[in-house]
Amino acid sequence: MRHGKKFNHLGRTASHRSALLSNMACSLIEHKRINTTVAKAKALRVYVEPILTKAKEDTTHNRRIAFSYLQSKEAVAELFRTVAPKIATRNGGYTRIIKTGFRPGDAADTALIELVDFNELYNPNAEEKKATRRSRRSTKKEAAVVAAPVVEETAVVEEPKAETTEEKTEE
Repeated sequence: MRHGKKFNHLGRTASHRSALLSNMACSLIEHKRINTTVAKAKALRVYVEPILTKAKEDTTHNRRIAFSYLQSKEAVAELFRTVAPKIATRNGGYTRIIKTGFRPGDAADTALIELVDFNELYNPNAEEKKATRRSRRSTKKEAAVVAAPVVEETAVVEEPKAETTEEKTEE
């Protein structure tokens, strides 16, 4: 019975499972996205997100903790040099799992797991930059529109005519 056992054992022994997750985490950090099964992707997300949270603060202690999980100096260096600065403002949810269908050989449900901030196609920050460019264009148009009514108002308002009508009523 598996009462109270909350994580997926993935059909492996504990040492095999830890080696699998460590290697997958290194691949995810180095390549920014990997294809795998949905079950492994969900297990990897639980494994790698605490490591990414630790990487936001670059201390010797956090580097050693990351190395104990990853067992790769190159992956730790990549994590603290390039990944950590990009995720520094994010409070969590560093990974995204996208289901990609079924594998032809054994019909396993496959997925793409990726680091959210490294996807150039779907990046909310890039959309904000486009909105900023549009707002600059619209402010130029608004300035031109605002300038035109000011000229019209000065042409429409003729003070001497108003004075002459008042003088006629007084006479």
